[in-house]
Amino acid sequence: MSHVAGKEAMRIWHPCTQMKDHENHPPVFIDRGQGIYLYDREGRAYIDAISSWWVNLFGHANPRITRAVGQQLSRLSHVIFAGCTHAPAEELAGRLLAMVPAGLSRVFFADNGSCAVEAALKMSHASWRNLGHPEKCRFIYLSNGYHGETAGALGVCGDALYAAPFAPLIVPQIEVPGPECQACPCGRTRETCDAECFGTMQAAIDAQAGVLSGVIIEPLVQCAGSFRMHPPAYLAKLRRATQGAGCHLIADEIAVGFGRTGTMFACEQAAVSPDFLCLSKGITSGTLPLSCVVTTDAVFDAFYHDYADDKAFLHSHSYTGNPLACAAACETLRIFEEDDVIAANKPKIAHLQAAVRKRFAGHRHVSDIRATGWITAVSLAADPEKGTAFDWRERTGFRIYREAIKRGAWLRNLGDMIYFMPPYVITLDEIDKLTDIAFDAVEAVLG
Repeated sequence: MSHVAGKEAMRIWHPCTQMKDHENHPPVFIDRGQGIYLYDREGRAYIDAISSWWVNLFGHANPRITRAVGQQLSRLSHVIFAGCTHAPAEELAGRLLAMVPAGLSRVFFADNGSCAVEAALKMSHASWRNLGHPEKCRFIYLSNGYHGETAGALGVCGDALYAAPFAPLIVPQIEVPGPECQACPCGRTRETCDAECFGTMQAAIDAQAGVLSGVIIEPLVQCAGSFRMHPPAYLAKLRRATQGAGCHLIADEIAVGFGRTGTMFACEQAAVSPDFLCLSKGITSGTLPLSCVVTTDAVFDAFYHDYADDKAFLHSHSYTGNPLACAAACETLRIFEEDDVIAANKPKIAHLQAAVRKRFAGHRHVSDIRATGWITAVSLAADPEKGTAFDWRERTGFRIYREAIKRGAWLRNLGDMIYFMPPYVITLDEIDKLTDIAFDAVEAVLG
């Protein structure tokens, strides 16, 4: 297959990859992107069904964002952000603060999602320490939660696949079972649920209140955690519980922010405002790396002291506030505003969810179909009625992923589960084409 990468690709260590797999499945050499499509060097097109790891909102090589970055490149590509500022960062901060939940008023820039989580965790604890409560140094996180792969983020990771191998390097935090809406222990459906399962979290918060710095959660959807989805009621109860215990709520909207759940931010659906909002991925529509932590005046003021008090927030990255990334983010947010993207997305969201259900509902190996906004997931099992999973060594999901590539869709699996999170510029006909390819790939492996 001449469209695959050459032998030099084996010198590159790829992420989340068993490199030995490349002996049989070399990486595909992607030459360019346009709209929802990726093209290999032979010109073969692949629908980017997962928005290149959930980052691309408005299509590859988007002309507006490309132009904005080019204009900024000719003016200022980078400058140290300690002691300096610039127009793209100031504009971006203003645009973000105009759209985030009420009460969030300060923006701290970082490089990527993991770094934003690290900054939020450190800000949370250090703010309590500055206020005279150094004992508040523990964090609660949900089972199956994922917040990145740096050491601090792994400390609040509820997925053993990522965290367990590095246990000796991690400061252990407090894990609490999260909502299991696929098989609700309270006998509820997603439509009728009022988060009756919240008692476990409430008990943990009550027990740890004296030492608790905060609770971190991915609102509504645990993306890397097999796309488990919970109702807004759970998030609303969590906000009340953290306020009652005097600890912070950290909302990790790195994957679910910027319209992915159907609203600009997932927190909106529960009408809550967290103490920290972590953002990345779609913030630049997949153009350049950027992340930020948006927080409150109360947190900011805990660090606002005379120099001699030694209470500054000493956390930095070389590319903090990069002007090119900020310019891309500003143009991304202009597109949201000028094209009324959230409203325009609603019929596409409905069509995507309906198309997936039409294709996969009732399939003999489908155990669950769930959707929140643009995020639609299909769980597969050997025998759904008996709850029998496929043997993990058979790599069923991986084989489906490979079949989808052959048919022209980049539909990366997550275990024995496939999911759809395409760029917003996909058309209704392209949604149908994508779901047809996905179904055919499943049939090719399981038929």
